[in-house]
Amino acid sequence: MMCARLLLGPGGSGLGLRASSEGLLRGAGAGCVAGRQQQRQASSAEAALKKTPLFDFHRDYGGKMVGFAGWSMPVQYKDSHIASHMHTREHCSIFDVSHMLQTKVHGKDRVKFMESLVVADIAELKDNQGTLSLFTNEKGGIIDDLIVTKTNQGYLYVVSNAGCADKDSVHMKARMAELKAAGFDVDLEFLDEALIALQGPTMSRVLQEGIKEDLNNLTFMTSTLATVFGVPDCRVTRCGYTGEDGVEISIPKTRVVELTEKLLANSEVKLAGLGARDSLRLEAGLCLYGNDIDETTTPVEATLVWTIGKRRRQNKDFPGADIIIPQIKAKTARKRVGLVTTGPPIRQHTPVLSLDGKVIGEVTSGCPSPCLKKNIAMAYVDAEFAKNGTAIQVEIRKKAVPATISKMPFVPTKYYSG
Repeated sequence: MMCARLLLGPGGSGLGLRASSEGLLRGAGAGCVAGRQQQRQASSAEAALKKTPLFDFHRDYGGKMVGFAGWSMPVQYKDSHIASHMHTREHCSIFDVSHMLQTKVHGKDRVKFMESLVVADIAELKDNQGTLSLFTNEKGGIIDDLIVTKTNQGYLYVVSNAGCADKDSVHMKARMAELKAAGFDVDLEFLDEALIALQGPTMSRVLQEGIKEDLNNLTFMTSTLATVFGVPDCRVTRCGYTGEDGVEISIPKTRVVELTEKLLANSEVKLAGLGARDSLRLEAGLCLYGNDIDETTTPVEATLVWTIGKRRRQNKDFPGADIIIPQIKAKTARKRVGLVTTGPPIRQHTPVLSLDGKVIGEVTSGCPSPCLKKNIAMAYVDAEFAKNGTAIQVEIRKKAVPATISKMPFVPTKYYSG
């Protein structure tokens, strides 16, 4: 669900850190001056980046900070990207996701408000249950992906993408104003809280030591308010972006360092950055907004039809329904698929070819899979080539490399269902 492409290398894999300005401009005359100017510009750009409440903590723990969606975020720590990735698959890791937009929707018409913007059936959710959904536009495109939780506290809790925060907030405010003008009761509260994700197979054992609620009763996509390791007023939601069992914890920003340190006191837990987060989500077949979905892709093309509630399909009462609903039956010209190859790494914008060399699509995300020891990718291809097992090719450095359409997730997900 990370919005905006990781500006860390081709395909957003987090593996190709940008070169610094040092040494880029060499030579006689103006070279040194230009180099110093570029350094100052880089320093100015870094200073302009927003910082999460864990910024100093990241640096103290050896985090390599990079710009992402307007924020200064750790791409990795002292461990290698692969070591961090595998630790999350085998133990558990903490990810700082405080850059995400957290919103509470208040008022007796809060469900009506949210359903006027998204494709999910919010009304059918049980108390403290959440769902992945999509903001869609009138053309059927995806404005953003988000998680909406129907709490038992009289509000909806919404988490959406950092890089889309400005447009999401404008979008929600505009709709709120329309409904208020029509006499409906709805209000928005944008939260200034920290958000951390604890992800991995030992998450439950680690977290249970510091929470009185029985985590066996907190299933995937459910949420609760709790005191966590002595920190009150935390919202704990069983979800994540890695394919592993995990939680996201919304916490007062003044206490997030304290909680993170208490979690790290357990030897099972390590810090992880954007690089591992990206390869983990790709193995899990999860979309990255701005790469794999955007305002030019519909939920049907993106194989996200499951996010559209049954009642919403029948009523055709969400933005873009007149475009999206017919696509469900008539199919689409292109489809999001998985690719696997043992050749060179596949990066974003890599052309996808048929066996006779015709361009049939383009890669949207790609990286080497630490778990599979193969190269994996997502792409949009012509629908006739979208069947799992179809032999195709990808064009890498002007050479056709054999590849195969693969089902996703590439690595089985381990969400906790009870």
